[in-house]
Amino acid sequence: MGVGMTGNKYLVLTRSEERGDAGRVAYVTVNNPDERNALGRQGKEELIAAFKALAADKGLRVAVLTGAGDKSFIAGANLKEMSEVDWKDAEDISTKTHLACDAIRRLPVPVIARINGYCLGAGMEIAASCDMRVGVDTAKFGMPEVKFGIPSGMEACLLPGLIGWGKTRELVFTGEMIDAHEAHRCGFLDRLVARSELDAAVDKWVSAILAAGPRAIRIQKRLVRDWERMTIDDAVRQGIAAVVEARRTDEPKRLMEAFVNRKKTGKQ
Repeated sequence: MGVGMTGNKYLVLTRSEERGDAGRVAYVTVNNPDERNALGRQGKEELIAAFKALAADKGLRVAVLTGAGDKSFIAGANLKEMSEVDWKDAEDISTKTHLACDAIRRLPVPVIARINGYCLGAGMEIAASCDMRVGVDTAKFGMPEVKFGIPSGMEACLLPGLIGWGKTRELVFTGEMIDAHEAHRCGFLDRLVARSELDAAVDKWVSAILAAGPRAIRIQKRLVRDWERMTIDDAVRQGIAAVVEARRTDEPKRLMEAFVNRKKTGKQ
């Protein structure tokens, strides 16, 4: 399905793929390759709508976010549009960036960022909002906002937790890009692959998530969000409560028995 439209062009495309009894996988694609998949106001609105719609899908197991083509994941904002924004409109534009990131973070299942090229500005914030990130070895990353007279805001605040304060300061103060190897070294990318291996790497994660307990994955996603804002003591208590919650159904027993039976029959 498509979400939002300019003329006949969707800027965000969503399709769902059934994986047998395992459930559904959603693929969300930013579809603006002629402008390196830059997100204008409309693109952000469509991304918000896409992830809010997916959040209501009880059969959804995992989502994959990427950009159309082979040059760019999301290359930030639409600079032509941004150059015409005055201070009275700045809050709305910035809030939409936040709401797009927040819709991704609030999705009850994991979101994988499939980074196939440039990942800049709002694109890097959106990638940071995903749960797992795999990128091609030719990708470029950066927070160039200061080069255009504005600070990096919104979900740029997630960067220190991923790459540390020093690397965050380097990116937001200089506006310079780093390559994929550096993004992997500093912890922004969880996996670094050749372009020919990108889809296989994504599918390996998707398959692992689908093999896990659907309810456990949703509880785990919520628990990871809790960890971000909690002290260690509170996080431990929340983790105990999450385990108890998971045990209120037969999902753990079924999955453990299936594993034991596979071991008995010699299956891996």
